[in-house]
Amino acid sequence: MDICYHAHIDREIESLIERIHPPRVCIDNDSCRDCTVVKQVDSANRKGILLEMVQVLTDLDLIISKSYISSDGGWFMDVFHVTDEAGKKLTDETLMLHIQQELCVTRSKGKILKDREGGSEKGEEEEVVGREITAMEMSGMDRAGLLSELAGVLVELGCVVTAATAWTHNDRVACIILVEDALKAGPISDPKRLGLVEEQLENVVAAHRGERKRVRVTRLGAGHTHRERRLHQLMYADRDYESCRACDGDSSGEHKKGCDGTHVSVGKCEDKGYLVVNVRSRDRPKLLFDTVCVLTDMQYVVFHAAISSKRSMAHQEYYIRQMGSSVIPSESEKQKLALCLIAAVERRVSHGLRVDIVTENRVGLLSNVTRVFRENGLSVSRVEIGTEGGKAVGSFFVTDCSGEEVNPNIVELVRRETGGSVVIDHKSPHRLHQSSSSSSSSSSSVIHQTNDTVEAKPKLSLGSLLWSRLERLSGGFGPVN
Repeated sequence: MDICYHAHIDREIESLIERIHPPRVCIDNDSCRDCTVVKQVDSANRKGILLEMVQVLTDLDLIISKSYISSDGGWFMDVFHVTDEAGKKLTDETLMLHIQQELCVTRSKGKILKDREGGSEKGEEEEVVGREITAMEMSGMDRAGLLSELAGVLVELGCVVTAATAWTHNDRVACIILVEDALKAGPISDPKRLGLVEEQLENVVAAHRGERKRVRVTRLGAGHTHRERRLHQLMYADRDYESCRACDGDSSGEHKKGCDGTHVSVGKCEDKGYLVVNVRSRDRPKLLFDTVCVLTDMQYVVFHAAISSKRSMAHQEYYIRQMGSSVIPSESEKQKLALCLIAAVERRVSHGLRVDIVTENRVGLLSNVTRVFRENGLSVSRVEIGTEGGKAVGSFFVTDCSGEEVNPNIVELVRRETGGSVVIDHKSPHRLHQSSSSSSSSSSSVIHQTNDTVEAKPKLSLGSLLWSRLERLSGGFGPVN
């Protein structure tokens, strides 16, 4: 008889089992020559526990090269082969102790960040103001200059950006921007002002009538939202996976192929009632986290899995069931699962030139940098920026709107605007298209502040100049009913 996961297990019984058999975490540096093995055995295979463990490891910037996951009824065992970013075994005793503590603490809390579409269901207003953050979430149709317009509106409304993360995929965009009050350096607590910010941002996003879109400004408790986890949810809700059908070619049925070479097959194991999912793609950091995110969002439970990487390719195999059900999903559901997995792999893949900045954070910094990109005919495909000790540190991936190679001299214009250091990375590990000339050059070029000027040739026409001015003016107008 098959033992399936049931979400309605009595919490008192589950708590008793956990006290009798607490989770055990072992970090082994001896059994494998070139990596550290992290093992966890637990007595309760509850929803989301695999995602919690993977998130702990990826948030520490650890690289997972292999993983074995197996569950038998309520028990499960996870094994991860990890290295640091340099590909070395873990040797820092403090870091290894931290991993053990984080895995056990995460498990004992009973749940990771609450997966939800809009804040916690209760208690959000009860958070201490000093621990709150103001977050803007947006998803919808992507277009050149959109992030610049959003950042410009935030400046006009007296907001300073403390962090921003944005992904683009299949002409869709999702972003999360954390802001503070520019005057008092804290969260924006006035509901009327929050409503005004949301209304003005929605005016910018609503340029394409009839398009599905989402804009939300809210107050969240500190540490309440994992931004990358939330971006996956926003893009899944925005159905960015639907456009993956255009990349299938002749693929049909249970086999799907993504635009970047990602292959997904969904079969079935009749004896055990499992779906058997195989994902083959280019290897990269956080790949496992991205695929487990989509499986969790689609309400699938992982019972067994094997993940491995060889050279630049990664292979993932999952044995899954829909939560609370042993019924094999229909063909249409299997095709949707395959498309969603392709989308999850592709979202983090970044196209274009990577521009890294380090400078003093200030009001309007994000607006100024993105305006430089927009006025020079560049589109931002991905953003990751935050603050560290008063400095803004982050990366922008930019592409030329006309499809041409990005002029590296753009970094000089960004440097003039920011007053900080700017780095361009010609060999970003996430780039799909690299010029042949970059293979023989150094991996990065650093532009320092000097008295010498670099001649930049921005692609700025009279039409683009007029359009940029109109965009600035349009930010102050409301929608016409």
